[in-house]
Amino acid sequence: MMITRRKFMFAAVAGTLLASTLTGCGQSDSAKTLAAVEIDPHTTCDLDGMLLTDYAGPKAQIFYAGQDTPVFFCDTVELFNTLLAPEQVKAIAAVYVQDMGKADWEQPRGNWFDAKTGFYVLGSKRHGSMGPTIASFAQETDAKKFAAEFGGKLLRYGEIKPDMVDLSGGALHDTRM
Repeated sequence: MMITRRKFMFAAVAGTLLASTLTGCGQSDSAKTLAAVEIDPHTTCDLDGMLLTDYAGPKAQIFYAGQDTPVFFCDTVELFNTLLAPEQVKAIAAVYVQDMGKADWEQPRGNWFDAKTGFYVLGSKRHGSMGPTIASFAQETDAKKFAAEFGGKLLRYGEIKPDMVDLSGGALHDTRM
């Protein structure tokens, strides 16, 4: 049986499509394993070791590529400071923050959502574990309501810039001592 060039090309394209379809299925399965992880009384912040359940305000978590457990942050400012740092070169598989439109500010639990889809309020009167924080919301209406009540500027994920999340002003950098 002779295989024509046309049949060969058709078989090659069909094989490529099948392989990419199966790969896509595998990716969605791995994405399911990257669901947000709930914090417990022993969950600590990766940057400073603080217990997340001891502090008010939104928390965050990053899944780095190739890891099946997240790195936790006790504050969204720490999250964005890490994500926007020039030295941040690790591939990121998923980023989650808490929806403060649903979570209790004083003791936030659950209500995780994809950080890239969120609405954020910078400069409000509400504080998180590190002082002034960036409130995170899954719904724009909740973010606007929060900003009207507590002040601040409404931003999208991509609008948050490094100078907005600078952590260099803390006690470790106080030159007056």
